[in-house]
Parts: sequence; C-alpha cells; structure tokens
Amino acid sequence: MPRLLTLSRAARLIGVRRGALQSKIRSGELPAFEGMVAAEDLLRAYPEVRLEDNAALERIEAIKDAAFAWRMRERLLPSSEVLVARLTEMSRERAQVQVRFEHFQAIVYELQVKLREPGDPAAAALALAAELLAWLSHRLEPVAQGEEPQPLLVQESFLRIMTAHVQIKPSGREFFVDGNDSLLEAALRAGFSLDYGCSIGSCGKCKARVLSGQVHKTRHSDYALTAAEKNAGVVLMCCNTAVGDLVLEAREAHSAADMPLQNIEARVKSVSPIADDIRLLHLQTPRTNRLRFLAGQSVSLALPGGPSASYPVASCPCDERNLQFHIRPRAGDAFAERVWSGLKDADTVRIEGPRGEFVLAEESNRPLIFIACETGFAPIKSLLEHAMALDAAETLHLYWIASGRSGHYLDNLCRSWSDALDNFRYTPLTADAALPDEAAIEGALQQLLEDYPRLPGYDVYVAGPGRLANAAEFLLQEHGLPRAQLFVSTLEA
Repeated sequence: MPRLLTLSRAARLIGVRRGALQSKIRSGELPAFEGMVAAEDLLRAYPEVRLEDNAALERIEAIKDAAFAWRMRERLLPSSEVLVARLTEMSRERAQVQVRFEHFQAIVYELQVKLREPGDPAAAALALAAELLAWLSHRLEPVAQGEEPQPLLVQESFLRIMTAHVQIKPSGREFFVDGNDSLLEAALRAGFSLDYGCSIGSCGKCKARVLSGQVHKTRHSDYALTAAEKNAGVVLMCCNTAVGDLVLEAREAHSAADMPLQNIEARVKSVSPIADDIRLLHLQTPRTNRLRFLAGQSVSLALPGGPSASYPVASCPCDERNLQFHIRPRAGDAFAERVWSGLKDADTVRIEGPRGEFVLAEESNRPLIFIACETGFAPIKSLLEHAMALDAAETLHLYWIASGRSGHYLDNLCRSWSDALDNFRYTPLTADAALPDEAAIEGALQQLLEDYPRLPGYDVYVAGPGRLANAAEFLLQEHGLPRAQLFVSTLEA
C-alpha cells in the first residue's frame, strides 16, 4: 500500500498551498484517498519540484547564515528537550517497523520454500505456483537490493523532526508547530479560533484532550488540572508543545455567537498617518488578557470618562494582542477627533466586544472575492489576513473601490500580497464620481462582472459605507450571486 500524506503535510513538503492541491484533486490531476495523497502521485502532479530546495532545509541554512544566529535558533528550531523527545519517538516507531519488516521477511521466505517444495500437483496448479513465485521474486527484488527510499518520504521524515503536525477534533482541521511555539501559539498563527484566556497557564481556558500522540511541557502553569483531567489526557495548550503527530480534542469558535463579549483595558502603542485623512491606531492588550475575536468583527473603543465609537478591527486574529484600526474623521465622532488631536502613546483605551456577523464562512470551499469600498478595507484586510493564515481558499481576489488614487491608502501592502502569493489577485478600482454614489459603484464593479461572469461559483464579501455596500449588494444579486454566498458589512460613513 502506498504511503499516504495529509494535504497539509504534502503542501508543506513540496512548497505549495493546500488550496492548490485541492484544485488538482477536483480537476482529476491528483488522486486522493479519503483526503490524503500518495507520495508517488504527488510527484507526478508536480514533476518540477526539486526536493533539495525544500523549505525546511532552507530554514536550517538561514539559521547557519544569520547574523543573529542564537535568536534565529530560538525562533525556528525546537528546544533540545523537544528534539530529543521527537527523535526518541521516531526511533521507537522505526524499531516497530523493523520488527514488522523482519516478520514479513520470514513469512515471505516460508512462502517461497513452500512454493518450491516437490510434489505432484496438477499441471495448472504448478503453473500458477511458478507464476506466483516469479511475481513474488520480482516484487522483492528492490528490497533485496536495498533500493533507495522515496526522496519525498526522506524529506517527510526530516520535516517530522523540525515540525509537528497537529489535527483538531471534531473539525478535523490541521496545523504545524514550528520551533519553540506552544500548541496555542501555533494554532493562533494558523488562523484557528480556539478557546483561551491568559495564555500563560493561569486560567485553564485553553484545555484540550490528547487523543493520540505525545506532548512536552514547555512552561510552568499555576492552573492545577484535576486527577480525572490528567487521566483523561487533558493538557493546557499554552504550556505544551507537540512531540510528534498529535490529535487533540479542543473547542473552536465557528461563528460570532461562539465569541464571548469582553472588556479589556488596552494601551495606545502608536498613532500614525497612513493617508492624508486616515490614522492607523495601534492598540496593545495586556499579555494576560488578549482580545478573542473573529476576522471581520468590530469593537467599541472608549477613552476613560470620554467618548466612544465602534470600529472594525483591521488586523488578523492570529495576532490578538496587537489590534489595528483605521480612523477617519467623521461628523459627530468625538473619539476620532481625540485620535487626531491628542491621543498619545501609552494612553488607555477600553475595548468592548467583539460584535458583528461579518466573518469568514470557513466551511465553504469556494474561491473568495472581496470588495472594499473606501475604509471598508479595514474589515476586509482582517478577513484577507485570516484567510491567508488558514491557507484553505483556492483563490483570493480583492477589489478596492475608492474615489481617487489616494483612496487606496494601503495600496503597497495589497501589491506586496499579490507579488508574494500565487493565489491572490488585487484590482484597485477608481470610481468615476465622488463617493458615496451608487452609479459610481456600479461603474467600478463592471470590471468584476467582466472578470467573473459566473458568480454562483464564488463567495463574495463586501464592506463599506452603507449606501455603497448596499448598491454593491443589489448589483451582485442582480447578476446571479446567491444571497447565501454574499456577506455584507455596512459601516458608518
């Protein structure tokens, strides 16, 4: 039976996106067996892959050549204790394989002897035995000659030493643990919305149950698990890492309803201009009280004894401690006035949230289209970064509609995504008239309708000031996009 690899591991081995493999499976170019692929089929689908250029090997070269080698080693390589644990586990597995192989050899030898035993069988049976013996000898010849193992599987063994593969039940989603990351850190970086609190082993909210595999404790925890929890295999994800392949049972947030309302005192990290009329507000939460939210959601920001306002989070949930907001002056928005006129580093801002249903439909496997109208780019940016972290969508296409060139205030960021990611496209659209204007929106979206004449095959996310978002919503449905595949966030102008 061929050696099967999960899509996540296969994608990492040959340096492609998981969505690219899914696309080849759907087109019939790559056979799949219950969501897994064979190494031989993988190399046939990607004959141009050079295994010596594997990303894992490149990381080791980076460590050797880096000027700050110690810091790189701390970030990219597992600790010595984890490396020893992984090598021990792999040695145990290899010993088991060796025992099975020797048992298999003994059975084959006995079969060969029996097939050669003299007797007086019927001619047909004798011919069949001779044919079976010839086939068996042919199949065993590579083993007898010490055939070199499949290079891809050699790389896969190396990858298992450097990184650990983790699957979360019941969702079945997967991620990798790199370097000295804890299970929680690696899961958040991969875009997972897990239940957690302090992230330092004090609250116990990040409990998970080990279904298979082994973990290694990386930090002390003040939270005491009960004897029953320990016997059931419960661990704290913030205090443990994976030794090898691991299956965990853990709670995930799949919808906005799964997110608790939180009140957090954050500090202003910086206020910086990103356009003539937009400021980037960077807030940082305490290490022990980070904001759990889903990409696309909004929060209320309030100054002590002062004004408050609601804004979408413009950053990815994978960095839940550092929160970004795009603040534009609005009539009657006293909070925005303070951001522009007097908010300083280290000032306190109270965060309440998250709120909103404008979140990624992670269960869908359709390609994604994003439409940002003016500062509607803020929640769209959060969704895009989350989708990139998940690496699940086959393609991502961003259309950003603004009334002038300066309206695309993070144009360079979008272009850098387009240059770096082969599944991401960016199309800046300039409205012919000043926004908000429904006719201008319709004119700008003609490009999208030309690019995608068959909209029912996509999920579309639209965010912007009310009139603009509503105009885009109406136009897309008029051209055949099912309402269930359209997600709209209307912002205050």
